[in-house]
Amino acid sequence: MADKSKYILISCLLVSFLAYTSFIYRQPIAQAKDAEAAAVMEGKMVWQNKNCGACHQVYGLGGFLGPDLTNVYSSKGKGPVYIEAFVKAGTPVMPSFQLEEHEMAALLQYLRHVDASGKSDPKQFRINYDGTIANP
Repeated sequence: MADKSKYILISCLLVSFLAYTSFIYRQPIAQAKDAEAAAVMEGKMVWQNKNCGACHQVYGLGGFLGPDLTNVYSSKGKGPVYIEAFVKAGTPVMPSFQLEEHEMAALLQYLRHVDASGKSDPKQFRINYDGTIANP
């Protein structure tokens, strides 16, 4: 009786293994994600090369002159058109950047990825006159 249950168990495990292996190898390869990841990395390089982090923050890290851009892509009333307009036209405190079309597309892809992968909700700290942060 013990031998029979051992063979049944081994048979079930073998069938399960073969079924799972078949399932895995029949799934389509996600090549679109590779292309998307490349565009995100290119956008991150644009972000770094144009030194956007000197003034702007992502995930609460970066400069403090400009706004945090972690969730600008999905913010109400904003989005890709809003971002593109500000980058191209600039503001009194932000220079205009004449990015090529592929650079702008990559930057937008990067900001979309940042927006989808995190939330920026920094706590409001009281900053002392010497630049230190007061305890809450």
